[in-house]
Amino acid sequence: MNAPVDLLLGEYARTLDERFRLALPPELADPLLASGARLVLAKERAGCLSLWPAAIWKPRIDAAVDVVRSKLQAGLLSQRVGQLQDLGRLLSARHKVVSLAARGRLVVPEGFRDFLAVEPGGDLLVVGAAVCVELWQPAAWNAFVTSQMPEFRKRIDELTA
Repeated sequence: MNAPVDLLLGEYARTLDERFRLALPPELADPLLASGARLVLAKERAGCLSLWPAAIWKPRIDAAVDVVRSKLQAGLLSQRVGQLQDLGRLLSARHKVVSLAARGRLVVPEGFRDFLAVEPGGDLLVVGAAVCVELWQPAAWNAFVTSQMPEFRKRIDELTA
């Protein structure tokens, strides 16, 4: 029998300090770290980074890479070199292993800062996205929520049916 899984939920306003650090709320940091101290920070969409337990992220990305690798070895991608290069570029720049410092502080690494689009001293939102924690630039978050809210009832009905 599987242990119960806590959903990471909540929305918290935070400020990115001058060293590109932010303190994650314990309500999200504690469950996020429950499966180990290693975390993966990933670029999701413009103005949004996601923070995953490495124990969840790594098997998912490794499985996808293994499929691509086996297709490449079998010669099935020889006509799709451009797509393969695009995938390689994105895999190279999409994620990074990180850890939290004391008091649940995360340093947003170089290369992820511009993608997040929050300047030092700027506000951002830390959002529980059920299976990961997301860091959002406020305007990007508002646009996302506004576009997705009309589908909320349909999504919850589909997931609880």
